[in-house]
Amino acid sequence: MRKFLVSLGTVIGLVVTPNIAFADAAKPGQSMTHMKTGAGIASTLEAAGVILYVQGGATSAVIGDNLSAATSQVVFHIPVTANKAGVQHVGSNIIFFNTANNQFLTLSNPVIDLAKGIVTATVPQAGNAKVDILTITNASTAKPKVTNDKKAKQRTTAYTGTTLVLAPGVAATISSVLGLPDGSLPDGLAFGTADVTLYSAIKAKK
Repeated sequence: MRKFLVSLGTVIGLVVTPNIAFADAAKPGQSMTHMKTGAGIASTLEAAGVILYVQGGATSAVIGDNLSAATSQVVFHIPVTANKAGVQHVGSNIIFFNTANNQFLTLSNPVIDLAKGIVTATVPQAGNAKVDILTITNASTAKPKVTNDKKAKQRTTAYTGTTLVLAPGVAATISSVLGLPDGSLPDGLAFGTADVTLYSAIKAKK
């Protein structure tokens, strides 16, 4: 467990620095993250008896015939509900659940930090430690598309195609917490992609 805390403590709202984007207090459902796992992730987890899903205001769906299909993907729709330190998915959790032994890993209140290129979450199974679970491989080149609707006084900031991989050591940790055999999940596993859309008010010029 100590190794767990160290390896993870060193993925979903978007913390955006002022030079990237800023979203003011979002109403429930006003801003949204769409995360899609890569083809093969769902079947890899399913083969190990693990189901991946979300809860707490977020929804998930499967693209493909079923979880065990080689090309199937899991899609998450996670609403932004607060932005105390940026935009966070407060109240939403990503769950890895092992159906064989009822062990599970909870990634609570995920936060995407484009500036640092990481996705962080609070993990109850690690004493509620905030841990880095995913690495955003193209964070430095991610550029938002900004659209201003002056009539509605609303700005839309959209990031598309950010790529996600499991942070170093995370695959082994997930396997350990879920009671899976060593090597069940490869280190640095390509997790998928995420699109983030933020809506903010256009402030009137003085």
